Amino acid sequence: MFDAAVFGSLFLTLFVIMDPPGITPIFLALSSGRPVKVQRRMAWQAALVACGVITLFGLVGKEILDYLHVSMPALMVAGGLLLLLVALDLLTGKTDEPKQTKEVNAALVPLGMPLLAGPGAIVAVILAVEKADDLAGNAAVWCAIGAIHLVLWLTMRFSLAIVRVIKEGGVVLVTRLSGMLLSAIAVQQIANGVTQFIRGG
Repeated sequence: MFDAAVFGSLFLTLFVIMDPPGITPIFLALSSGRPVKVQRRMAWQAALVACGVITLFGLVGKEILDYLHVSMPALMVAGGLLLLLVALDLLTGKTDEPKQTKEVNAALVPLGMPLLAGPGAIVAVILAVEKADDLAGNAAVWCAIGAIHLVLWLTMRFSLAIVRVIKEGGVVLVTRLSGMLLSAIAVQQIANGVTQFIRGG
């Protein structure tokens, strides 16, 4: 059995939160200047890392947070601060160096987490897993998680064709715009976390 309603609800929720179209300019900015082979590897690495993090929190997320005495607002503020650091690097052009470090880490942080597997997606999955009380519901939840990460990988994988159209100057422009948008996302995430802290306190 398969619960299509649960699948559709969680898939749409994760689609809005993880925003595959919106990740395209940020992925292009963080992967610019690399060989195509490396960019393609970054695409599947980022999707795989995000899927791994989401799966982990889906299985034992509530237990992990409770054990560490970490609240969701704290997770939101921490993720927002990390995104803000990345945004500042994009705005100032510091992502051009060091190249080796960037190649190793960009697919993991910030792409895999917290940009894709951020607090919003983690909370949505934890709640969906808790609500799924039968086999059909659980199957739908995990299928939705797999489907959204497939969409994310395809989006990043084929966004590389955009580079051939906009050329190097366009990549620089996209990088700066991405930094501006990402900084706004980061500040909003920090504000949401602080607001929840105040309401909870």
